[in-house]
Amino acid sequence: MAEYHKIARIGDVAPGEVGVYELEGHRVALCNVDGEFHAIEDVCTHDAGPLDQGELIGNQIKCPRHGAKFDVTTGKALALPAIKPVPKHEVKVEGDDIYVALAEAKVTGTRRRRR
Repeated sequence: MAEYHKIARIGDVAPGEVGVYELEGHRVALCNVDGEFHAIEDVCTHDAGPLDQGELIGNQIKCPRHGAKFDVTTGKALALPAIKPVPKHEVKVEGDDIYVALAEAKVTGTRRRRR
């Protein structure tokens, strides 16, 4: 069974916004999509850049570095240059508290430099 950790309160991240939280060595991007909370690893699978600095439009977040897009509700990569999904973490809300259970996957080594 997944272990949930309290990371925020519902008023901490407004609709259309992203908050970043450190949790057990993971940078978690908590995204508010029209009042529903979704959590993904805060790292682009293309080049390991932070996603939280990108724009969240609806359920899509755009990496500010090279324009890769991800669906924050599933983690799926939607636009090149990213092809791998970003790890999606489980979220539950109890009262005003938001809890996250970390996915086992974590983005590590990313793209290699061409010579």
